[in-house]
Amino acid sequence: DDTIVIAVVGAHLDGLPLNRQLTERGARFAATVRTAPRYRLFALANTTPPKPGLVRVAREGASIAVELWEMPLCRYGSFVAAIPAPLGIGTIELDDGRRVQGFLCESVAQGGALDITEHGGWRGYLASLGSTQHDTLAS
Repeated sequence: DDTIVIAVVGAHLDGLPLNRQLTERGARFAATVRTAPRYRLFALANTTPPKPGLVRVAREGASIAVELWEMPLCRYGSFVAAIPAPLGIGTIELDDGRRVQGFLCESVAQGGALDITEHGGWRGYLASLGSTQHDTLAS
């Protein structure tokens, strides 16, 4: 069957609030991987549920943890159409050299956002908040 691989960064990760948007479309978890060290990760302001934004940068980038999901190609359009700005889908480079479709963020969203790159990914950031806030964000 025809599928497309999608890299997800935040609220679409397995077990998090928007993951159902993948599973409802028949997407299957494939792997947890890392991006090439060319990205920064931001906790976006005023998003519900809380979401990160992955931004490709020219310098001072890092490798960020992402999940790869395989989605039936026939369901991909409805998935992409539901993604609100400043998020979108673009090409992400992985640390093994592969390029896949995945969540990226418009650079304008960095204003008012918290740079959380040092945590290595959304799950690392959530863990840094402590169990009380993590439980709130994960529900």
